[in-house]
Amino acid sequence: MEIRPARLGDAESALALHDLVAPFLATTGSSLRRRLSVPTDGPGAGVFAAVEGDHVVGWTSTGLIAGSDPLDGQLRLIVHPEYRGRSIGTALLEAAHERLKEGGAVTARVFADPASSGWASQWGYRETRRVHYASMAPGDAPELPPMPDGLRLSPVNELDPRLVYEADEIAQQTKPGDAKITSRPYEHWLASIWNSPAMVLDLSMALVDDHRVVGFTLGNGDHEKIWSQMTATLPESRGQGLAKLVKCATLHRAAAAGVTGMYTANYDGNGPMIAVNEWLGYTRTATHAVLICPL
Repeated sequence: MEIRPARLGDAESALALHDLVAPFLATTGSSLRRRLSVPTDGPGAGVFAAVEGDHVVGWTSTGLIAGSDPLDGQLRLIVHPEYRGRSIGTALLEAAHERLKEGGAVTARVFADPASSGWASQWGYRETRRVHYASMAPGDAPELPPMPDGLRLSPVNELDPRLVYEADEIAQQTKPGDAKITSRPYEHWLASIWNSPAMVLDLSMALVDDHRVVGFTLGNGDHEKIWSQMTATLPESRGQGLAKLVKCATLHRAAAAGVTGMYTANYDGNGPMIAVNEWLGYTRTATHAVLICPL
């Protein structure tokens, strides 16, 4: 058994591991290959693999939460069911913690099976809330709700990116979650969001009022399956059904492009967005505990 930084040649085996252990994360081969094409993706970012022979049996990835203050780190960790109990998770977690500390993170957070909370408590992890995963076929979306006067729908890639940035800045500071998001420079957002090859901006949608984005949804993945990573309505425009409208429009556009699976997640207690997703046709597939520890 070898624990080492992941390599590009690990992508196919790692994808099989993700599909087995956590299909609700909507991991794609293209996203893994992109992530592994460069050694790192900035401070605190890393990917480590547990390998036996030619098979990846454990995997962890790390990154910093952009705009968080104090600086928070996050990670994902999975181990093949047949290889658990061999300290693989321990070795991967310690590698992840070290990478996050090198990047300046003062805390680490992970979404994990609630059954692992006791094991994670050895490092000081405590549960703060739950997150629920859901998925659907975009072709099953309901009819598009009526369009309010004065608004128009637009694919995100057809807009000035600064308009989306300005809306996302507000959304990040008002969204549910444990991390305290302040702000991040436009250039950083442009590089990590708008110009990220993981984003599917052509299949992400925004609602525009004159020259201002008042609601949007952003996805990453590919034209087969998409993770809906962020949906928001500006505070003054909430309560008008705009999140339902923009997410429904995104599903219709994804279906027309041949996407077969849409995936998302919501924090426990985020009743309005959970209700929107249920109306759209999303079905809950898994629940994780949100665990946080000091570094």
